[in-house]
Amino acid sequence: MRTLAIDHGQKRTGLAMSDAGGKFASPLDMFPTDGSLLGRIASIVTEESVERIVIGLPLHMEGGLGSTAKSVIAFANQLEAVTKFKPIFVDERLSSFDAEQKLIDRKRAGGKMTRAMKKERLDALAAATFLQAYLDGKLTSLDPTRM
Repeated sequence: MRTLAIDHGQKRTGLAMSDAGGKFASPLDMFPTDGSLLGRIASIVTEESVERIVIGLPLHMEGGLGSTAKSVIAFANQLEAVTKFKPIFVDERLSSFDAEQKLIDRKRAGGKMTRAMKKERLDALAAATFLQAYLDGKLTSLDPTRM
């Protein structure tokens, strides 16, 4: 089952995609969070035969919803109207931290990465991080209406 993961941010939105078998996640792309974002994602959903969408929900460390999480929920509602897929929410706490650590490890291993390249890859890598955890059964879906 082909799954698209979305790490929605105020400035940038990172995307990751699973393989057709639904076992492995890979960073896909990063887009500015602007008026064209919904259309871009809808195109990817169609072109890549996506069967489900997973969206990272940025919860507070104690587990509550803040203004950023509420913004992600509003975006998910708009996305559902455009794609007809009910999004699956997962806890994305620390996924950006994990992604940044992976980029640091890559750089230590001899990879050359400018600050701009790091910024561009971080959001897509964060999406791949929580998507892989979801595919592995380490993250379960959340119901934000019960939080």
